[in-house]
Amino acid sequence: MIKLYAWHTPNGRKLSVMLEECALPYEIVKVNLAKREQFTPEFTALNPNQKIPAIIDGDVRLAESGAILIYLAEKVGRLLTPRYETLQWLMFQMAHVGPMLGQAHHFRLQAKEKLPYAIERYEKEAARIYGVLEGEVAKREYLAGEYSIADIATYPWILRHFNFGVQLDDYPALKRWAERIGARPAVQRGMEILAPLN
Repeated sequence: MIKLYAWHTPNGRKLSVMLEECALPYEIVKVNLAKREQFTPEFTALNPNQKIPAIIDGDVRLAESGAILIYLAEKVGRLLTPRYETLQWLMFQMAHVGPMLGQAHHFRLQAKEKLPYAIERYEKEAARIYGVLEGEVAKREYLAGEYSIADIATYPWILRHFNFGVQLDDYPALKRWAERIGARPAVQRGMEILAPLN
């Protein structure tokens, strides 16, 4: 059985959704970020970068959500087609969506000192990223054409628009894409299993 080490963040939910989509047996080991459990010696041994998610699958130990998504897609032979278009949009999520939206969230809501320059910079970048995604899903149902790990990786981030200074209603094609993905039973289970979205 796969052990998923995660918390109720977009990066954690990527993997719980993926495991539900793959119908693979798994158990969750919650790594409470508020209690800084990612810095324990036990978790650091699994992921020296001290970030969730991570998995153990028999002899396989993996961190980095993109790598885990590829591993699971290859394991079940699904959700990685068309391959290079899927990897392109997965890399977009890993390089732009997560890091930039994470910075918008941090400077808007978590930073002890409110820095107008940083807030404006990352809100603009969040709007730009939503615009890129809007343009793509206006042309087709899913990022790579077919439902894939690129959609699974991106979806939990897009739902958190209220943290990034973005209104999803301003991106109607992206909103329809999110509704389409959110209607999938596996996605619903994967989003709820760690904790309700708030």
